Amino acid sequence: MKNQIIQGDCLEVMKDIPDKSIDMVLTSPPYDNLRTYNGSLDWGEHIWKPVIQELFRIIKDGGVVVWVVGDATIKRSETGTSFKQALYFKEIGFNLHDTMIYAKSSYMPLTHNRYEQAFEYMFILSRGKPKTFNLIKIPSVTAGTFRNRGGSKAKETSYSERLRDERTQVNNTKQEQNLFYYDVGKNEKTEHNAPFPEKLAHDHILSWSNEGDTVLDPFAGSGTTGVACKNLNRNFILIEKESEYIDIINKRLDILNQYK
Repeated sequence: MKNQIIQGDCLEVMKDIPDKSIDMVLTSPPYDNLRTYNGSLDWGEHIWKPVIQELFRIIKDGGVVVWVVGDATIKRSETGTSFKQALYFKEIGFNLHDTMIYAKSSYMPLTHNRYEQAFEYMFILSRGKPKTFNLIKIPSVTAGTFRNRGGSKAKETSYSERLRDERTQVNNTKQEQNLFYYDVGKNEKTEHNAPFPEKLAHDHILSWSNEGDTVLDPFAGSGTTGVACKNLNRNFILIEKESEYIDIINKRLDILNQYK
């Protein structure tokens, strides 16, 4: 079961996926019914808990779930559903490997008595220790400079002479932080109301899977996870309930196939 686009309710479709057969999940669930998807989607606790249970069943040992999520504000208070979901992942056996931030370089300004909402959570959940971590590196601002090992500022003594001999040079690159910045806005290629950036999908699939692995997106939307998988030589399973989004996914992957 790979490289498939399946129309249907993810809870029903996932029942046909064998235990411990998925290497990675990357998805962005519906967010407190902020996204109703033509009124067809109920996303209460009675739905998201069974979804998370199914993900635990089908993810491999060492597999990773990337859960990109935000909260609605209702009666002047954020719901906190994102935290409830992360804690439920832990409750049923996942490790909360990392809490990452998807920071939006551009965002929709709102008129309210709080600061602009410019980020979403990216919870990294793993079944045991992640089996894969392909580190993304970024340029070091201080590349080529020298530092004393341990950062000591010794006085001019014979001891300080020895410390200078132990200085290390800063590498050209360093490990990326767990706060990822992406440009956002209407993606004309998808005609979808809430796509996440292709770069976000690319970075996570690159980080938490290897070529030939199978990546699942149970809320495929416009198919960005599938596009990233095709570009990175991963297999994919995309589940989407709405027929109009299935059409968008097929168009995007067809275009991609023309250039392969």
